[in-house]
Amino acid sequence: MSVDLVHRFDADGPRYTSFPTADRFVETFTSAHYVQALKQRRSGLVAGFLPLSLYVHIPFCRSLCYYCACNKIITRQRSDSTAYLRYLSCEVDLHTQYIGVGRSIGQMHLGGGSPTFFSDDELRELMALLRRSFRFAAGGEFSIEIDPRTVDADRIAALAQMGFNRLSFGVQDFDPAVQKAVHRVQPIERVFAVVAAARACDFESVSVDLIYGLPRQSPDSFDRTVAQIKLLRPDRIALYRYAHLPDQFKSQRRMPIADLPSAEAKGLMLSRSLLSLQEAGYIQVGVDLLALPTDPLAVAKRQGRLHRNFQGYSAQLEGDVIGLGLSANGRIGSTYSQNATSLTAYCDCLDQGQFPIVRGLTLARDDLIRRAVIMAIMCQGQVLFESIDLAFLVDSRSYFSQELDALQELIDQGIVSIDDSGIQVAKMDWPFLRAVSMVFDRYLQADRNRTQFSKML
Repeated sequence: MSVDLVHRFDADGPRYTSFPTADRFVETFTSAHYVQALKQRRSGLVAGFLPLSLYVHIPFCRSLCYYCACNKIITRQRSDSTAYLRYLSCEVDLHTQYIGVGRSIGQMHLGGGSPTFFSDDELRELMALLRRSFRFAAGGEFSIEIDPRTVDADRIAALAQMGFNRLSFGVQDFDPAVQKAVHRVQPIERVFAVVAAARACDFESVSVDLIYGLPRQSPDSFDRTVAQIKLLRPDRIALYRYAHLPDQFKSQRRMPIADLPSAEAKGLMLSRSLLSLQEAGYIQVGVDLLALPTDPLAVAKRQGRLHRNFQGYSAQLEGDVIGLGLSANGRIGSTYSQNATSLTAYCDCLDQGQFPIVRGLTLARDDLIRRAVIMAIMCQGQVLFESIDLAFLVDSRSYFSQELDALQELIDQGIVSIDDSGIQVAKMDWPFLRAVSMVFDRYLQADRNRTQFSKML
């Protein structure tokens, strides 16, 4: 990949786990709108029988990682998680009132924060609660994010017994100087030990997260981290670019801007790590994600079955998403929703017997059309005009005439090609999927000066 191209298209932009993106949600969307969407789903002939995706946000962490932009609560009080579990139970009960008990779950993910802040007994209680309320489908994806500092081989075995079949380990970087700079010290030996424990328990997929652009990183130091990851050989590797937004996230102010690598250095980290991992046999599934060829996501990509939602990429059937917990996002039918982002507001709503929805959006027809286009780009790297035309009864080339013209610079750079069948993104330019998708984002085109998104690459 050309570093010059990385620089040229290194623009602010969303990651498109949804479209419209969450910053477009409005406070006029309330719990009443959410209830109506749930009722419509239950009465629907098709959607009511499609498997659900379930996201559970557990916000607690024992210590603060300076780079983190997640909604988290730093605490060591065990009583916090005990109380939070009771509120999650209330939220689940509210959902079953409207959609019934036993709805099929094809995908579940516990994120945070650090889900492993919960004790094993608390995680067992949570899983028992979910199993009483939902039916976990055979062949489903049931994953949990792991802070390697909070688990050992016994805890990994316990997670397998609870029914998790996928683990995601937060690694970020193995370099001791980088770990110290971001306040997340975790020896490489510990990470290798817990991943080995996961292998011994026959988890279907083991994923690791890496972040480039952190303080004290250099292309050479990140090369060493990537070399160690290749020895670890996880099934999936999420490769994220650090977004330095100290005005929004106070903890990032603890990292001097002088310690951050230059734009050129970050471009080298990305291009060299992608090349190294591809040489090691990894396939670029989509934005930020690589996988071994046998991984279900890589297989789904080859077969055209890849989907994307608030949890990222999935090989499961595209369906609705129920978000549980603080700040969790959901998608029901043609609506998006988000829970309260403060613990007090979240608990107050549930104490009143109401869903903790504080904002959301009902998608217009144009939103649905553009979502289909953007998700096709993000998941398959192509848009077939005929598919969009038949699904929405439009003439794609006419409907998106301005957008097709706006792709010219990307065409000139060999990143995109257009023919009578549709739009294709060159295989080696998958990191630029967001740049292509942004052309079809009418909200961004109407407001090009927005600055709150993370850097694209």
